Amino acid sequence: MTDILLLGGAAFFAGLVDAVVGGGGLIQLPALFVALPNVAPATLLGTSKLAGIWGTTVAARNYVKTVKVRWAMVLPAALVAFILSFAGAFTVTHLPPTYLRKALPFILVAVALYTFRKKDFGTSHTPLFHADKERWMAMLVGGGIGFYDGFFGPGTGSFLMFLFVRLFGYDFLSASAVAKIINVACNAAALLWFGYSGHIIWQTGLAMAVCGVLGSLSGSRMAIKYGSGFVRKMFLLVVLALICKTTYDGFIR
Repeated sequence: MTDILLLGGAAFFAGLVDAVVGGGGLIQLPALFVALPNVAPATLLGTSKLAGIWGTTVAARNYVKTVKVRWAMVLPAALVAFILSFAGAFTVTHLPPTYLRKALPFILVAVALYTFRKKDFGTSHTPLFHADKERWMAMLVGGGIGFYDGFFGPGTGSFLMFLFVRLFGYDFLSASAVAKIINVACNAAALLWFGYSGHIIWQTGLAMAVCGVLGSLSGSRMAIKYGSGFVRKMFLLVVLALICKTTYDGFIR
């Protein structure tokens, strides 16, 4: 019973945080490792993906109902992200992400410092590219982050948000909507791989998914209600948490 409460609570909070700025895996995955210490890490990763994709999908749906999305840009980017996320998941079975693990904290520090110093960063929505160029740029971003998500993964949603604000001129709320759609594609590709290789505990993942969906509904509503300023603050908090987690994983553990 204690394990069920732990995993359900973690899934709810992960869904809430992930709906706003990404990074829900920071909460959900460690909870799975604590509750199921004797299960293979790949199986825990697959179960976490199963639990998380439903909440991310619900959050994306909530954003789409309120935030204007350029589908001609987002759908090609999501398709490329899906393909390269699957390629990344395949690659990591042959090439461990040792060097990326050590570089990631420094990349995240740069992201946090840039966001903190630019007080107006992500507060206004002024797209920088016309349709064709934006589509190709989004496909490059979707492909690169998709491969990263399949190959390694921590902070995928946060990286997508940062890039759509920094490179595309989006506000944080619009960037969060786009990030959720692309993230669903990344998660679906990884889920296919884990499901095919038998690395999912279906009952646990689906039970956590219910809690994650409830958290995602709450998180996306909070983001839409309080706007880009609220999302920016949450983004900084999640990036700081990611810095701590990736530093521990890369240099201490």
